Amino acid sequence: MIDYSSYLNEQARNIKPSGIRRFFDIANEMDDVISLSIGEPDFLTPWHIREAGITTLEKGRTRYTPNRGLMALREEICAFFKRKYGLSYHPESEVLVTVGGSEAIDMALRCLVGPGEEVIIPEPCFVCYDPLTRMAGGVPVSISTKVENEFRLTAEELESAITEKTKVLIFPYPNNPTGAVMRRADLEAIAQVVKKHDLIVLSDEIYSELTYGGTPHVSIAAIDGMQERTVVINGFSKTYSMTGWRMGYAVGPKELIAPMTKLHQYAIMSAPTTSQYAAIEALRNGDDDIEEMRDEYDMRRRLVVDGLNRLGLTCFEPEGAFYVFPSIRSTGMTSDEFCERLIYDKRVAVVPGSAFGACGEGHVRISYAYSLKHLAEALDRMAAFLQELKG
Repeated sequence: MIDYSSYLNEQARNIKPSGIRRFFDIANEMDDVISLSIGEPDFLTPWHIREAGITTLEKGRTRYTPNRGLMALREEICAFFKRKYGLSYHPESEVLVTVGGSEAIDMALRCLVGPGEEVIIPEPCFVCYDPLTRMAGGVPVSISTKVENEFRLTAEELESAITEKTKVLIFPYPNNPTGAVMRRADLEAIAQVVKKHDLIVLSDEIYSELTYGGTPHVSIAAIDGMQERTVVINGFSKTYSMTGWRMGYAVGPKELIAPMTKLHQYAIMSAPTTSQYAAIEALRNGDDDIEEMRDEYDMRRRLVVDGLNRLGLTCFEPEGAFYVFPSIRSTGMTSDEFCERLIYDKRVAVVPGSAFGACGEGHVRISYAYSLKHLAEALDRMAAFLQELKG
């Protein structure tokens, strides 16, 4: 037998599996589990979007597309940024269509980060940033955001983390797992620090269309002087309930998109053709779908936040994405212990906050991308679980 460990590089040997998948896998092996562990919309992809994909198959449009993606799709992406944020991008040179947002993040980090260069990552955050930074040879530097600041990154926190080796700031807002958002005033303060230290921002805005309370998302690229130093990552999975279509993209300065496209060309070739045609339809005619799903998420959000606070699992009111991040410290258990006991005792799956960075300990992530019926039943089971803990 070959000892494959001797063939693996250090980064590959040390990458840890995602804590999200652990509880997802446990839930899949059990009966009668309500899983609130995965950030996947429970809505079907809207019919007109599915129909657009079906039509391309019927017409035999099954060949490779240009490496950057279909020009019609890139034009629609540019129109979206112009309409939403007043940002102008050139579809020929400043847009790259990728296989999901995660590929775009990977391409950007591999092109931007050299060995030993530092990448600042506000935590809690999505699980891919740290390992992808390491795989690119970079050094992740985490900033622990605080619940008293509603998990927003402050300019002071950013300033204190910067060294002469700092190259990139990953900017994950609206945030997974906390649901935190950044307001324009917050962004302007962050932008001043970024420009002062000549950093590049990798802004993951995959939840940009899922914000609540009447205040729309503001892209950091729209702040004065930031478009030229920001790569924006976005996609279709969360906004249009298109997770399985695997469609994402990056927009940014052509000097950064060009090398990302080269790497994408050799690693992937091009994003799925059928999915690209469906994405064109989503951008052209999907605004009503977004509004309908967002309104439903908002109802679920209020149900879950109110329910958790009544149970004594306090959480601030998230204003973006479809997650809540309650504190479970009152139970005296670690995040892992809480999640294990909850799934085995009451058949409810949630994710330990520690999966999203060390500062997530003492919290759990609960996704409300599920029906009101499932959420209400999960809250009832959690109430019984907490009552039993009290003896």
